[in-house]
Amino acid sequence: MSGEIHEECGVFAIADHEEASKYAYLGLHGLQHRGQESAGICSADGEHIYIHRQMGLVSDIFTPDVIEKLPGRSAIGHVRYSTSGTSHLKNAQPFLIGYWGGQLAIAHNGNLVNANRLRSELEARGSIFRTTSDTEVILHLIARSKHELAQDRIAEALQQVEGAYSLVFIKEDKIIAARDRFGFRPLILGKLNGSWVVASETTALGLIEGQYVREIHPGEMIVIKGKSMCSRKLQESPRQANCIFEHVYFARPDSFLFGSNVYESRKRMGRALAKESPVEADLVVPVPDSGVAAAIGYAEESGIPFEMGLIRSHYVGRTFIEPSSNIRHFGVKLKLGPVESLIRGKRVVVIDDSIVRGTTSEKLVQLFWAAGAREVHVRISAPPTKSPCYYGIDTPSEEELLAANNTVEGICRKIGASTLAYLSIDGMIASTGQEPERFCHACFSGKYPVEVPKTERRKRKVKE
Repeated sequence: MSGEIHEECGVFAIADHEEASKYAYLGLHGLQHRGQESAGICSADGEHIYIHRQMGLVSDIFTPDVIEKLPGRSAIGHVRYSTSGTSHLKNAQPFLIGYWGGQLAIAHNGNLVNANRLRSELEARGSIFRTTSDTEVILHLIARSKHELAQDRIAEALQQVEGAYSLVFIKEDKIIAARDRFGFRPLILGKLNGSWVVASETTALGLIEGQYVREIHPGEMIVIKGKSMCSRKLQESPRQANCIFEHVYFARPDSFLFGSNVYESRKRMGRALAKESPVEADLVVPVPDSGVAAAIGYAEESGIPFEMGLIRSHYVGRTFIEPSSNIRHFGVKLKLGPVESLIRGKRVVVIDDSIVRGTTSEKLVQLFWAAGAREVHVRISAPPTKSPCYYGIDTPSEEELLAANNTVEGICRKIGASTLAYLSIDGMIASTGQEPERFCHACFSGKYPVEVPKTERRKRKVKE
């Protein structure tokens, strides 16, 4: 609910199923939290690839009439929030191209750190780009390959890109999936009644009653044709760099991700936070929905009662009309309402997952004061966000990140809280139950596993 860090994208694929497009639609439903700007599905019937892309939510886009126009036994899908390229239909995925070897479509979750350089080189050699998305760079590299088989062309292209990618491709007769050698973004393999499924999260499998098989390994490509699947090592993995923010915020709580259950990780983060930063208080209140699991953990560890002191509206659309006579903190009030009878006269611990620019946090704290709180203690179930992400998450520039330019005490004063404390990096990683070397935590530590060229360190504009 921070409104300051946005989801990335989600991908889904299903091979050799009589209702492939319908299951792709359902799979994207299970990944809708990863992107709400646009969605698209490509299907294949062995001879042709069909496509439908549109701005908006999955349930609004894919009506029965639209699904009927996506025939075939295989399909891939994508939900998008723009981490690279503008918010426009031309950037909605999947992307579909035709070349001498037939048709090929791609859906991408991640961000390439050398996309600008590759784009300039390709344009100098005559390539014409139709979008502003880094994903199109991969397609141009594939089209230039001299290999005959699609999987060989893809392998050659992926040897040239750097950064984060979890990809699904569809040809007329096969599905291909690949993951970068560091494994930044998640990508899992499952089965549905003998049909292979690929998805960003296990939530997509849960909705369609599929079975989880395993993660697609960092640096691995899989090729699925009919009911058969073969695996191929594209690159050696020097280390894993799974995005820790998936466990903090992005992934759905019911996902099994990077070897751990996300809900349990978040609860343990709350417990660790209570141990590291205790406070005498009367209530623990989460910022819904992402702060709920950590708040339960904090309450259990501290013995302070848990209450849903903020109620979230589930009916807030993308746009709304504000009265000409301004209402203070209007945007936050549209989404969250305090339960004054619980809060008035109480010392409240407010649990959230992040403070990015601080504007939303300041308004949230003011809601508690206005509801009559005696003290407002803010606890964040992650470390201070100090550095931008270049691997597929939409974050502000370093100049806009509050923690990059202020002390904890300074942030506390800015948001108007009684006290403020963050979870440590060690405490956050330990809460996943995995080895520390497995994760990328560059947004907290500034330590980037893959070097980001200066030309790529562009300022990021974030939507309110």
